[in-house]
Amino acid sequence: MRASMAEQSGRRGLFLVLEGIEGSGKSTQAALLADWMARHGVAHLLVREPGGTPVGEEIRRVLLHGQGMPAVAELYLYLAARAALVETVVRPALAAGTVVLADRFELSTLAYQGAGRGLDEAAVRAANALATGGLVPDLVMLLDVPVDVGEARRAARGAADRMERAGQDFHRRVAEAYGLLAGRAGTGVARVVASGEPQEVHGAIVRLLEERFAETFPPGRG
Repeated sequence: MRASMAEQSGRRGLFLVLEGIEGSGKSTQAALLADWMARHGVAHLLVREPGGTPVGEEIRRVLLHGQGMPAVAELYLYLAARAALVETVVRPALAAGTVVLADRFELSTLAYQGAGRGLDEAAVRAANALATGGLVPDLVMLLDVPVDVGEARRAARGAADRMERAGQDFHRRVAEAYGLLAGRAGTGVARVVASGEPQEVHGAIVRLLEERFAETFPPGRG
């Protein structure tokens, strides 16, 4: 297994990632967690994928609202946005000791473009490693919800983007892939039951972080 950035450089910053299917609550939990860290004086940076840089935001617009996109082109657009984010935002923040919280990272690419679009997993992993320079999160938190629950939540938000309109079979492949990938990743991926109310899920995430990273998140602060 590749060494995490913490192991490579001895930095104090942590790289945390929220993952999950459409409607799993990633954006909600990212906002709650960022607010919690702010209230407790933890230097942090919240980023989303694709996006977070000028080029990344332009790519996001194309990915979510473009038409007629081949699977390989989709993959490389996601990775182009990620490469810009990692080099110009994530690595400098980690080097400064900041906790970086990302809404999606490599696991999304493996699930969506690998399993969902049918691209070769080894090729996707190699392309991602090139785009990120081998950056690995300190912890990936996989928000685990049934596909039908996620779809109901997504539908309640209104109009769907290009990825959300990919079809039920596509999203079931993505969900199955997340489960398989998490099972193979060992302690690097923690599954969080996310079917409950947002504050309940947030509490489970906070307890997980306090257990894994007590130096950064001392337990008992609420």
